[in-house]
Amino acid sequence: MTGSIRFRFWGVRGSIATPGPKTVRYGGNTPCVEVQASDHRIILDGGTGLRCLGEGLMREGQPIDADLVLTHTHWDHIQGIPFFTPAFIPGNTFRLHGQNKGPYSLKKVLEGQMTDPNFPVPLSIMGSELSFHELEPGDSLKIGDDVLIKTRPMRHPNECLGIRIEHAGRVLVYCTDTEHDPESGELDENVLALADGADVFIYDAMYTEESYRNGKVGWGHSTYTEALRLARAAKVRKLFFFHHDPYSEDDFLDDQLRWARAETVSEPLEVFMSREGPSYEI
Repeated sequence: MTGSIRFRFWGVRGSIATPGPKTVRYGGNTPCVEVQASDHRIILDGGTGLRCLGEGLMREGQPIDADLVLTHTHWDHIQGIPFFTPAFIPGNTFRLHGQNKGPYSLKKVLEGQMTDPNFPVPLSIMGSELSFHELEPGDSLKIGDDVLIKTRPMRHPNECLGIRIEHAGRVLVYCTDTEHDPESGELDENVLALADGADVFIYDAMYTEESYRNGKVGWGHSTYTEALRLARAAKVRKLFFFHHDPYSEDDFLDDQLRWARAETVSEPLEVFMSREGPSYEI
C-alpha cells in the first residue's frame, strides 16, 4: 500500500449510538475511522465503532500494531475502548495519543471510564502492550519514516484536536467536533490550515443551517453549509459530511447529500455522506 492512503468509517454518528432500522444505511456507531498509510494503521477516535473494527482486526490474525489518535475524550469518542477486543490480547501493540485534561493525564482519563462502579473491568487488565502519548494542539506526530500527523485546535467544549495525515503526497484531514463562528462569518483559520489542498476532508456537519440557528449555537458543532464553504476555500478534492446528528435518519441524510451535490454539480469538489462499511483509497 506504499504511496496510498486507505480509510474506512466504522462509526459516523455524533453524541450517542443510534442503532435501528432508520439509521442502518449510514450507520449508528459513534466516531471511529481506520486509516492505513504505507504499512501503518492509524485509528482516529474510539467511539462505539471501535468495537466493530476490533472484530474485523481479530479476523485478520495477530499480531496487531496500531496508533489510536483521540481528538478528545468526550464519551462518544472513547466509549468503544473498553470493548476493543484486540487490546486485551497479549502480543498486540497500541500507542494511544491525545490530550490530558487539566490535572488528569490521558491514561488517567481513560482509566476513569473503566473504574468501579462505572465499569467492572479496569484498563490495567488489557493484555496488549499499551503506551500513552500526550498531544497538545499544534503538535506534530511522526508515524514511521513516511507518515506525518499535524494537529490544530478545534472550537469545541473541553477542547478537541483537528488532524491532518500526510503520506506520499496525499492528505487526509479529520475535523470532527468543531464549530464555526456564526456571528463574524469568518472561516476558521485552523480548519483551513489543516484542510489546505487536502485529498479528503472529513468535517463535522451535524446540523442544517436552520437547526443550528434554532438553539444549537455554542454546542460545539457545525453545519453542511459551513462544510461546503470550508471545502471550497481550502480547495479540497473530496468532502465527507461526518458526525451525524443522532436525530438525522437515513432518508434525511440522503436529502442533504442530494442538496450538496446539486450545489456543487459544476465544481471539481466531490461530496459524500460518511457511511459505515465501504473502504476508500486516495
